[in-house]
Order: sequence, then structure tokens, then C-alpha cells
Amino acid sequence: MLNISNPGMFNVILIAMGANLPGHMDSPVAQLECAVGALRGSGLQIIAQSRYYRTPCFPAGAGPDFVNAALACRSDLAPRQILDLLHRIEADAGRSRDARWQPRPLDLDLLACGQQVLPGQEEYARWAALSLEQQMQTAPPELILPHPRLHQRGFVLVPLMDVAPDWVHPVLGQSVRAMHDALDPADLRDITPL
Repeated sequence: MLNISNPGMFNVILIAMGANLPGHMDSPVAQLECAVGALRGSGLQIIAQSRYYRTPCFPAGAGPDFVNAALACRSDLAPRQILDLLHRIEADAGRSRDARWQPRPLDLDLLACGQQVLPGQEEYARWAALSLEQQMQTAPPELILPHPRLHQRGFVLVPLMDVAPDWVHPVLGQSVRAMHDALDPADLRDITPL
């Protein structure tokens, strides 16, 4: 685990990783380790990697517990190219996208690319305001950055605290540390390092 601080946080690429099925490997942890290797081999420069955490499945009851982690990276790729790369690595791991929030051998989410807001503030705000029921029924047709719910999810923010606690959300103006500290303690209770 390496924690990076403010210098260079402005342009850092943040990626959330998760798995709750073994897929082609023998465990969700092995799936994540394989994905890290694939990302390194793709040309992404991984500058920080979190510990692995066991987290309850979201939404509750949707499957086995997850193993989650986070990465801070650098790359010359455009955000859409990074997302396409993440989707290719997920597919190679056996991920299918048949239903929202189903159990999966690998989930790679592009959380942020520096301070970019894509496709723009208005579209970001629209997706960030969706109710849980709406989120379960629809996915955005285009890349939304930063991830519209990263500030609400302990399973994202806890690993991010390991790698980028000082990164500041370009819409909310809060650091990862501030967003983490604002969570209800109940949302953090069952998140444990492996």
C-alpha cells in the first residue's frame, strides 16, 4: 500500500475494484490481483494500491460479500479509452453485464480522472440525483465523471483513503477524507481489511 498526497492529485486517475465471485481464478482476491497485472501490462502507471477489504454486497442481499480495493494511476489515455480498457479486462475475467448489481468476478469502476466533470455539470447532477430505484433500472449511456455516487459508498471511500485521501471531488469540493468522515458509521462498520 502506498498513499499519495496532494502533489499530483489534481490529475490522478482513481479506479475502484471489486469481486465477489472467483471467476477464472480461485478467489475474488486472485481476480483483483490478476486485474492489477492486466492494468500494469496495459500501460497504466499504478502509483498507489489500497489494501483489500471485505465489504457487504450492495445492495444488501444481492450476493456474496465483495472484496474491494482502489488504485491511483496515471495515463496518457483519454477517460473513454480508460473505461474501454477496464471493460475489456472485466470481460476477460468473465464479467457479463446481464443485470445491474449482479454478483461478478470483476468490477472495475472509473471513479475520476483528475478534476474532469464529464460530460458536464448538468448531466453529472442529473445522474447523481437518481433514487436507488432509478439506479437499479438504468445505467448512463455515456461516461459520467466523477462517479456520481462515489461520495455515498463506504466500499469505495475506505479503499480510497489508503491511496488518495487528499483528492478533492471537483463538484462537491470535498476531499476523500471529508467524504469518508461524513458517512454514517453504520456504513463503515462491516468493512474490514483482509
